[in-house]
Amino acid sequence: MPITKLTALVAVVTAALIGCSRESTSIDLIITGNTIYQGANREPIKGAIGVDKGKIIFISEQTPVNVRAKKVIDAQDHIVAPGFIDPHTHACSDFSDNNVPNLNANYITQGVSSVFCNVDGGGDIDVANTFGQYEEQGIGTNVGLYIGHGSVRTAVMGRTNRAPTSAELAQMKGLVEQAMQAGALGLSTGLYYVPGNYATTNEVIELAKVAARYGGVYDSHIRDESSYSVGLVGAIKEVITIGEQAKLPVHIAHIKALGVDVWGESTQVINLIDQARENGIDVTADQYPWRASGTSIAGSLMPRETLAGTKAEYIARIQDEAQWPLLKAAMQENLRRRGGADSLLISDPARSELRGKTLLEIASMWGVSPIDAARKIVISGNARVASFNMSEQDIQAYMLQPWVMTSSDGSPGHPRKYASFPKKYHEFVKQNKWLTTGQFIDQSSTLTAKTFGLTDRGELNVDYVADIVIFDENKFTPKADYIHPEELSEGVRWMVVNGELVISDGKLTNILAGQVIRHSQAKASK
Repeated sequence: MPITKLTALVAVVTAALIGCSRESTSIDLIITGNTIYQGANREPIKGAIGVDKGKIIFISEQTPVNVRAKKVIDAQDHIVAPGFIDPHTHACSDFSDNNVPNLNANYITQGVSSVFCNVDGGGDIDVANTFGQYEEQGIGTNVGLYIGHGSVRTAVMGRTNRAPTSAELAQMKGLVEQAMQAGALGLSTGLYYVPGNYATTNEVIELAKVAARYGGVYDSHIRDESSYSVGLVGAIKEVITIGEQAKLPVHIAHIKALGVDVWGESTQVINLIDQARENGIDVTADQYPWRASGTSIAGSLMPRETLAGTKAEYIARIQDEAQWPLLKAAMQENLRRRGGADSLLISDPARSELRGKTLLEIASMWGVSPIDAARKIVISGNARVASFNMSEQDIQAYMLQPWVMTSSDGSPGHPRKYASFPKKYHEFVKQNKWLTTGQFIDQSSTLTAKTFGLTDRGELNVDYVADIVIFDENKFTPKADYIHPEELSEGVRWMVVNGELVISDGKLTNILAGQVIRHSQAKASK
């Protein structure tokens, strides 16, 4: 394995620690290892890392002779890397249970030290209060927050399918500004979902301009990942237009080509994004490494206009026999897009009577058509599903792009919440060899930190925050699957978050070491 020379800066820091004094210096932690990946797709080095007061204070070929540590980890041949950063999660829904501290163990055991929430246009609009709650109760990982467009729109005008008045738009801008001042990363949208789907491109541009003034990012679950409305290519063009007109970086959440109608369109999408980047528009994307997306029966099959208003209102529409023939036809077309009833697997932990069965199997069991079965499921409370709708060709095409980073989009009932990072490493580095280990680490940490302006995370450098994962390359594998989606991953031997050990010798320490990441603290220079 090639070993690189250490930088002059590291040599200077090491010399300073050895210094002129013969007195011993005590620090919190020393990690020695034969395979240290510093990030940024650099070759691994053999050496030692010193950590004190939450920061990396030296990286050297050997531990300075006059430095001793309260804790020493000999990583041997295990991989040492910067903690992974997940830019698209729903983890914060687990943090709001009566202010009970949450270790975020399902992410820590994947090697993830930082997660971003309020994605897809959702989350609490009071970002300042949310950060305050996390700091008071304690959190297991670092957390950054967006301000969600859908939540802002709902707060101002409910779930109505219309354009905002000028007064309503001004009120929405004010809420976005408050969140950005509180440290939000930027504006997120879920333009596929209600109520984001009811917004015009111009509405989103006006709100994105507010985020742009604070150096924020526009993050989007795009309007169409398939052929539901504007089409996949049309939705990508919309994101690029928002970036161009609002003058801010744009980020495409969980990039994919969903459904048979758009398989193969990854080539056109990549060309569009590459051209936009050449034209000076900062476009990036994240991707989870699964062939199945995670959604619900209603989310995958119901037209957006059917879901308008309150739950009681849209259930009434679904039950209305006069509307049912047209609705059934629309649902049948959406089912075709997704590959048929055999491609939807019920994975919802709350629906144990259906879990592990496809919609086709449930329909057969009930003696009805798949669409009638879907209707019954939605009326009785809906159900989370794993929707097998992606091709390996498109997955690979996206994964190999230098602007695509690793994410999970972790949500209940899908193994991606518990196993995305080890799955990507095990399947696409070790088995398929689509990526090198260095590329995987860059996509899982460095690229994300650089994209979102986390200037002291994402790499193992002196003066960077000590977020460090140490994993066994032969045991870092997913344990969760579509039938058992809530199994913790294995293979992480040690995990350091802000200088504190949250996994030691493969076991959780139950230390709440996470911090909130306010954008003002991580803002990249413009």
